[in-house]
Amino acid sequence: MGTIVIAGTAVLVLLGFGNHVWWLAAVAVLFLYLQYGRSGTGGGSASQSSQSSGGSSSGSMPATYQAYRKRRDMQAKWERRYRRERPMESRRQEREKSK
Repeated sequence: MGTIVIAGTAVLVLLGFGNHVWWLAAVAVLFLYLQYGRSGTGGGSASQSSQSSGGSSSGSMPATYQAYRKRRDMQAKWERRYRRERPMESRRQEREKSK
């Protein structure tokens, strides 16, 4: 994703030679990427780790093994809770999965 942001920023800078508003857009894109887009280190990593541990498995790979373990354990916790609270639904899903 970093290469897409860099390429987009370069395009906005090139467009900025005709209109300076594009330069402001390039700076905004870089700021948003640095603030919210990076998954490893950075200013937004604390808030991002609390959001990514909500149980969705569609995110990117965690930066460290500890982050991976935390995310995996949280996912297992939510799956156990789902099976406990909805036993009939979880049995149906298991039957469909085994077919």
